[in-house]
This record gives sequence, structure tokens and C-alpha cells, in this order.
Amino acid sequence: MTKFSDLKLDPKVLKAIDAAGYTEPTPIQAGAIPPALEGRDVLGIAQTGTGKTASFTLPMITMLKRGRARARMPRSLVLAPTRELAAQVAENFDVYAQHTKLTKALLIGGVSFKEQDALIDRGVDVLIATPGRLLDHFERGKLLLTGVQIMVVDEADRMLDMGFIPDIERIFGLTPFTRQTLFFSATMAPEIERITNTFLANPAKIEVARAATTSETITQGVVMFKASRKDREGSEKRKLLRELISSEGEACKNAIIFCNRKVDVDIVAKSMKKYGLDAAAIHGDLEQSHRTRTLDGFRDGSLRFLVASDVAARGLDIPDVSHVFNYDVPSHAEDYVHRIGRTGRAGKTGTTMMICVPRDEKNLEDIEKLIEQPVPRLANPLGGSSAKPTAEEPAVQEEAKPKRSRSRSRRKPEETEAKPGPAPQRSKPKEEQTVGWGGDLPAFIAKSFEERMASAG
Repeated sequence: MTKFSDLKLDPKVLKAIDAAGYTEPTPIQAGAIPPALEGRDVLGIAQTGTGKTASFTLPMITMLKRGRARARMPRSLVLAPTRELAAQVAENFDVYAQHTKLTKALLIGGVSFKEQDALIDRGVDVLIATPGRLLDHFERGKLLLTGVQIMVVDEADRMLDMGFIPDIERIFGLTPFTRQTLFFSATMAPEIERITNTFLANPAKIEVARAATTSETITQGVVMFKASRKDREGSEKRKLLRELISSEGEACKNAIIFCNRKVDVDIVAKSMKKYGLDAAAIHGDLEQSHRTRTLDGFRDGSLRFLVASDVAARGLDIPDVSHVFNYDVPSHAEDYVHRIGRTGRAGKTGTTMMICVPRDEKNLEDIEKLIEQPVPRLANPLGGSSAKPTAEEPAVQEEAKPKRSRSRSRRKPEETEAKPGPAPQRSKPKEEQTVGWGGDLPAFIAKSFEERMASAG
């Protein structure tokens, strides 16, 4: 059995690992650390929760132990797709570099440029950043990347999903050609493969699990749900979510609830709080300080439910999440793997449940193709049918739906007379009722003239 002491890491790094309570590396760590220490490029492919962060922070600290950073010229660069993941990398660096004199700077949105500029001006060994904020500093003339010796791209497939690939390619062009590149991803999309072929030189490829597999320690399930009426789908779906949580009882110690849209994150969080469930929202539109407080509360157990967009699906180190609820079926099948990977970590068991409405069934099929297994169907705790609607159901619903009509005052005469029922009898004209001319107008006029002449004579 491989141990960290067998990986030729710096003694100060090993001391920090021991203090953190780790003795044996995960498969991705055991595979990536030796070639990284040799100075080779590394391509690591592993699902979330397998310890990828330590796979590059440990060898990076060991290799940077000698040397000194210059002002505005970091010696290494770590790129992460989200603020939360970048902050987690920074926390890992603090843990493993605590016995060294290496310095770091964290460049993410939501933090003052002035504070970040002050750190860069002093010189840092490790620069951890999101692509957008890094380029902001560069374009302001506050940062030079010509001294980067080691460059890390973490969660590269998430970078692709978020549209960061052009920024990543630009950043590669700003760093020296001689840099060492450590590239990590959970999946290998064609665009990711193109980048690795372009910017990595004969990399050591470490793939510890088939791309986009789900952990065997996670119990999965999906409820096929159809609302009684379209305008009631949101409220009935939120009620179903509460029932699923209630059905788990005390086994549900805490949970992350994932929604596809930010607006639904806020709505679901408010609804849960209204019904007495301790929940808070986290998504990209919130201030960084608010997001940090929310995550800290969830980590320390003071917050039971975290309602999140996919900003929280990747890389967050929350080791003891008992449940994950997918309020929506994710639009991208890969996101399902990353979402449910928030539970069942480090050998622990976890439970995931998903709600699927009829329009999301195609996305569910894509997920089952990706993970190469069906997601077990669960009974609806509300007692609704989980079967697909029959072909006759839409027609019945349409007939039962009340027709909207204009007010009576605005109806046209022909619309009023078009009501079904027996045709009314045609009433006689007023003139016919009082005079009785019989339909022969000339004879009627002549007769009337003769009568008037006779009465006059």
C-alpha cells in the first residue's frame, strides 16, 4: 500500500499531511504526484471528490520550496472556474504549506482590487485565480505572467461549460513556453482534448475511474412527477421536495438542493424557510462575503440545507453531506455526476433523489446513457402517478380547461346568437303585426288609396 512518505515529498509537506490526519494518498494523488515531481506535464482525469486538489498542491509546494517570488511576477498559477473552488484551493495551500515560507494570493471577484494589488506587489509564490479576475489584473498592468514555472488548470471541463476556454487559451499564451502544466478534469470532451494536445507536452495521463462514473457508495433515485395543472407545477414540486426530505427522517442530517436556475434557488430556499426548514441560497449573483458565510454555516452544521445552483457542484470540500436533492434534472448529463458527487465522499454512504417532470425526461435519458445504468424510480410520496401520461390525457385536459371569453358587453351580435340550442322562432316585423299587408305591396297601396277615397266621399 502506497503511503505519502513513499512519494518523495518535502519533509515539511509530509509534516503538514500528518497533522491533517492523512496517511495514504488517493489513487489520483498516487498517480499524479510522482510525475509532477519529475517536472513532467500531467493530465489527470478523475471524478469529483477523489482528492485532485492535493494532487497538484503537494508537488507544487515541494518544487517551490527554493527560490523567491518577485513583485507582480508569481512563480506558479492555479486557475479555477469558480470563486468557491479557488477559495478551497487557497485553504488547501494554507494547510499543506503551513511549515514553509511560501506566499499566496487569491484573485477572485467580489473582493477589492486594492487588496489584491497589494499582495501581488509584494510578490507571491502561488497565485490562485478565476480566469476573468486574473485577466482584469493583467489588463490593468498589475500582473506579469512571464515568471510562471508551474501552471495548473483545475476542473477544465467546468471551464468549458462556463465559456472560459478562450480565456484559458489566452492565459496559456501569456505564460512561458517552458512552464510545467498540470491539467485536471472530470471528463474529456473533444474541446478539452484539443487543448491538452495543444498546450501539454507528452503528459503523464492518470485516469483513476471511467469518465463520468458515479460512486458505488451513493444510493440514487428519481421521482417521475406530473403536476395536476401547469400553473401549479412550482408549488406542487416544492411540496414534493419537502415530502422527500420528510420521508428520510433523521437519516437526512443535511442536504444540498440543486436547481438549474438562480431564480428557482431563491424561491425554493424561501419556501423551505417558510415551512420551517433551515435553508439558505447560494448562487453566482450573491456577494462573495454572503456566499462565504453561507458555506461556512453549512460546513460547521449551523445550516442544514443549502439550496444551490451549479456554482456549488464542483470542487467544494464539504466532507459529510448525507443527501443531495436534484430539484431539477440538470440540462447537461455531466452535471448530474458532479452534483451527486457532493455526497458519498471518502468512502461514506450518501443518498440522492431527483424530481423529473415530463419535459425533462430527455435529459434523464441522457444521464442514464452517460452513467450506463438506469436511475431507480421512486414512489411519489404525494401519491401521484409516476407513469408517463397517456396520449388521451392532453385532450381530456384541454376539454376540461375553461374557455376564456370576452365580457358580455364587448361581444358582437353574431357571437351572442351563436349559442347552441334550438333555433328561436323568427318574430314577425312590427309593420306586419299592425297592418297586415300580406307581402303584396302594390295591392296593399291600391286598396288603401280606394279606402281613403271612399271615406272622403
